[in-house]
Amino acid sequence: MEVALLSFSSSISPLSHNRALTLSPKLSKPSNYPRLPVIRSAVSRSKKEETVETVKSHLENCHLLAAINYKGLTVKQFQDLRRTLPETTKLVVAKNTLVFKAIEGTKWEALKPCMKGMNAWLFVQTDEIPSAIKPYRSFQKERKLEDNDFAGAVFEGKFYAPDNFKALETMPTRAEVYAKMLGALQSPAINLVSTLQAPAIEVIMVLKAYVKKLEDESNNA
Repeated sequence: MEVALLSFSSSISPLSHNRALTLSPKLSKPSNYPRLPVIRSAVSRSKKEETVETVKSHLENCHLLAAINYKGLTVKQFQDLRRTLPETTKLVVAKNTLVFKAIEGTKWEALKPCMKGMNAWLFVQTDEIPSAIKPYRSFQKERKLEDNDFAGAVFEGKFYAPDNFKALETMPTRAEVYAKMLGALQSPAINLVSTLQAPAIEVIMVLKAYVKKLEDESNNA
């Protein structure tokens, strides 16, 4: 019920006062009556758009995007978790619908199977994937948060279900990739063939490392 605040002169009689209090609540609204629902709707829409833009900005230079089931985690646990993460990773809590709106039509859309439940989103902005994932694994193990596992991730446009995370967590480091590539190039051709027959994810890392090595040598020349 809308309430209009009324003031009365001290000269008004009690009877008149009582009559004033029984005025119909259907009084006409002043022209400047605040329209709060409209304001709230505008603020809500603005916050949603801001969240979508935040997700898009974190996707720039992002190598891996992972969903983490955060149901049951406390605010303090989130704060503690954020402190354990390296600067190259960002942890964002956002609604599935808003995240999907940001990734729709991009290579990250492969994360669609994770668009259910309560998720926090881990943006990894480095190609050192294992070292970026490890802090959460350690946090999960230390706090005994077995139910708060990775729901899935996208790397190089491919979706990795929880059962496939070992492939991401055991990827070679950049130093290991360099060593493997140099060893293959300096050894008989059979070693290079062996390298190319390795799992696709390792071959990609090896080739990327070699391209980067050539670029660095070109820039330093």
